Amino acid sequence: MTRTGRFAPSPTGDLHWGSLLVALGSWLEARAAGGRWLLRIEDVDTRRAVPGAAARQQAQLAALGLTADAPAWVQSARGEAYAQALRRLAQAGHAYPCACTRGDLAGHGGVHPPRCVRPVRGDTHAWRLRVPAGITTFDDALQGCFEQDVRRAVGDFVLRRADGLWAYQLAVVVDDAACGITDVVRGADLLDSTPRQILLQHLLRLPTPRYLHLPMLVDTHGRKLSKSAGATALSDDPMLALRITLRLLGQHAAAGIDAAHPAALLARAVRRYDPSLLPRVCRLVAPQSGGTNATRTLHGTHRMRGDAR
Repeated sequence: MTRTGRFAPSPTGDLHWGSLLVALGSWLEARAAGGRWLLRIEDVDTRRAVPGAAARQQAQLAALGLTADAPAWVQSARGEAYAQALRRLAQAGHAYPCACTRGDLAGHGGVHPPRCVRPVRGDTHAWRLRVPAGITTFDDALQGCFEQDVRRAVGDFVLRRADGLWAYQLAVVVDDAACGITDVVRGADLLDSTPRQILLQHLLRLPTPRYLHLPMLVDTHGRKLSKSAGATALSDDPMLALRITLRLLGQHAAAGIDAAHPAALLARAVRRYDPSLLPRVCRLVAPQSGGTNATRTLHGTHRMRGDAR
């Protein structure tokens, strides 16, 4: 089977250093294995999507030489595929309607209890997965063994929201399988989402990809870039942006390659790519906007056991 990776940004704004870290990391993993690299626009939450952002993101990737091997998938056009998956789960007794609100669940630590707090009346309700008991474990290619008691940590999680929007957990599982994704490279902030996705893969009888979670890129105040303001914009120079990001990924030899344009730099960088040099148990501090001070700062952020949300 051909190795297939993907980059799946949400169209909530332009790409930033954290986006590029994941995009380049996933591209290098796929290309180094002689595989394909795909792009997916994760606009399943249509209310958060910014008009024109997806087009700008794709233009930024093209300027950096990061071109996908097929037209981009768009989640907002995939509703029927998600509905089919939900029907399968419901028919098998794995999903059920739920009218509980966040306020209802506050007294349960935010975790859905074995039975709903609020009875379902009418058509305004969410759908949740009936999470089985037990520990879900997987081996992350970078972070190592990760385990989570999903019932205890998360409870019965949402598959479709009461407002009709599809939940990320279901959408990503259905789309990864439909695209033939074999390798998922993404940020460590999604590490504890992976057990939920593996549960869904098993219940839907879908393959489980290989996972690699890169350390989070944060601003100087320790905030995740997507939640921080300022100091996040990419350099206007594509070559500089690629060299900085290669260094952030530990690929210092590749970052120093002499090349005239992004495509040439990437072609040579993939031949020198060494996954053993990827940073592991650390946070990565983003460079200031347009700057070159892309340095790593080590902090203890990795949990080997997913006991908390």
